[in-house]
Amino acid sequence: MPKRKDIRLKNYDYSSPGAYFVTICTENRKNYFWNGSIDPQKFNWRSVGANCVRPQNLPLSNIGKIVLDELERWNQTYPAVSLYSYVIMPNHLHIMVVISADEYGRPQVAPTVERMVKQFKGAVTKKVGRPIWQKSFIEHVIRNKEDYKTRSNYIYENPIRWYYDELYTEESEDGPSPMPL
Repeated sequence: MPKRKDIRLKNYDYSSPGAYFVTICTENRKNYFWNGSIDPQKFNWRSVGANCVRPQNLPLSNIGKIVLDELERWNQTYPAVSLYSYVIMPNHLHIMVVISADEYGRPQVAPTVERMVKQFKGAVTKKVGRPIWQKSFIEHVIRNKEDYKTRSNYIYENPIRWYYDELYTEESEDGPSPMPL
């Protein structure tokens, strides 16, 4: 078995206040989350809560709807954590999560990013009835406003650019995905 490269920052506390950009992929990059292709004419973004935006009119499959349901529970599950934006792609999802500090700058009680992702994946797996996730996930600690803006733009533009994405694959659970119109 090949040894996986450790992608975490050494000596970094992933429960500390700050913003994080997380990508979670499906096993073998299977397209579990969409049925069909996106219609750019109907696609838009909507604010859902004080600090969260989500895409509208994605062609979500039943599994994609389960993922959406679990993402929408995120803010209630972790009081010190806010899910700022997210997008569900055919075979992966991107989320931007912010861990809050109190008025003195101390971290509020929050689980680590790793723990939150593990619990999210577990809840989805339980509802789907079988494992669908790639091991691990990718996270990026957002370091400044420019980095935040870059990651936000990536989330917003990702659905429209799907067919040019590095994670693009035509393989779905039911066979090849349809090409865009």
